[in-house]
Amino acid sequence: MGFRFPATRRASFTDSQASLKAVNVAKGYLAVYVGERMKRFVIPLSYLKQPSLQDLLSQAEEEFGYNHLMGGLTIPCTEDVFLHVTSSLNWL
Repeated sequence: MGFRFPATRRASFTDSQASLKAVNVAKGYLAVYVGERMKRFVIPLSYLKQPSLQDLLSQAEEEFGYNHLMGGLTIPCTEDVFLHVTSSLNWL
C-alpha cells in the first residue's frame, strides 16, 4: 500500500500564511508536521519510498485524508517516533 498524491491545485490569494512556508522547501524535499505541537520537519522525498515512512503516511491518510492545512503533510505520531523512524533512514 503506497501513498498517493492528490491532484495539485493552484495557490490562491486566500491561502493561509502556513502555505507560504511550503514555498520555502528546497526541491527534492517535503515539509511534514508531527506531534501535538505540530513541529515542522523537512525530509528528503526519497524517504517516501521507505516502508516505515509509508506506514506513517498511511496513518496520516486514514486520520486526515488529504486535508493538511499546515502547508505540508500532518503525520499523526509523536516527535520521538518520527525521529526514530527517520534516523534509521539516514543510514540507507
